[in-house]
Amino acid sequence: MKFIISGGGTGGHIFPAVAIANEIRRRQPDADILFVGANGRMEMTRVPEAGYPIVGLDITGLQRRLTPQNILFPVRVFRSVRKAGKLIQEFRPDAVVGVGGYASAPVLLAATSRGIPSLIQEQNSYAGLVNKLLGRRVSKICVAYDGMDKFFPAEKIVLTGNPVRTEIAYSSRAEAQQFFNLDPSKKTLLVIGGSLGARTLNLATAAALPRLQEAGVQLLWQTGKVYFPEAQQQAAPYAASHLQALEFIGRMDLAYAAADVVISRAGALSISELCLTGKASVLVPSPNVAEDHQTKNALALVGKCAAVLITDEHALTRLYDEALRLLADPGRQQQLGQRVHELARPQATTAIVDELFKLLAK
Repeated sequence: MKFIISGGGTGGHIFPAVAIANEIRRRQPDADILFVGANGRMEMTRVPEAGYPIVGLDITGLQRRLTPQNILFPVRVFRSVRKAGKLIQEFRPDAVVGVGGYASAPVLLAATSRGIPSLIQEQNSYAGLVNKLLGRRVSKICVAYDGMDKFFPAEKIVLTGNPVRTEIAYSSRAEAQQFFNLDPSKKTLLVIGGSLGARTLNLATAAALPRLQEAGVQLLWQTGKVYFPEAQQQAAPYAASHLQALEFIGRMDLAYAAADVVISRAGALSISELCLTGKASVLVPSPNVAEDHQTKNALALVGKCAAVLITDEHALTRLYDEALRLLADPGRQQQLGQRVHELARPQATTAIVDELFKLLAK
């Protein structure tokens, strides 16, 4: 059987897409799976690293201000839709999955216009623009939050949760400490601003390095590509104290296993991984997202006493006060960890692929 999985732009789209592909291949080892992404975006490297072929479309999103990219946007959409239609005709998929992001729109338009079974996986509590536009055209919509009928036709919605890499919950702390060269006798803080990094978290973390050293706390700090050279220089004087700046953490399973407390943005994938790993966390929602959906994601945990919330505007002054208090309170760490783990949906990937195969059975 043949499948196309389209979308990307951030790890929050890419990792669920790869998890879905892995589950398809687990069930059908000879399945032919093709990814379609956007040229220049991170899926063009991350997907091949996961072992799957990918084709890139020359498409970008609309900018909030007048730019040359916006002027060229209609041309790029037209070319991408035409290329996606050609891909569909040549590859002849049995089904198509969209995970959000620029590239999923042309592919799903081409697939649904040809009557090919199609499924959307929406990760967030507030649906992305592409998924909202395509919701009435696709066959099924898998979501991670209740109340998504305000965006999609209710009869197409299935509450599955978000696909996550289940291996992140099973790595040993001892292996993680050895992998990152950490001292087993010290507490460890993990800072993740998403796959592209987060400016506010990076600024707050850089300023807190002397405090972390003084407190005897170890640090795994995922900076993102753009900020990494500066962060590497800032962290260099603290290397002996195990304060590490890392451009990208490939072994997130080991990073979670090593961490006592996690500081994170509140993207859908990060929330799902925190639930699965049962880690105490301080969430700093990004203000630069549609309809402030990361705050909604975070409040879903805070309302159940499963995480701590610090707003982006207060992060520079309050974030590390809260993080260090939490690191010094094992009882509170345990309580937050237990509460957040109760919200996990470890079978999400299986449930999504079940829905996909139900469409094929029809």
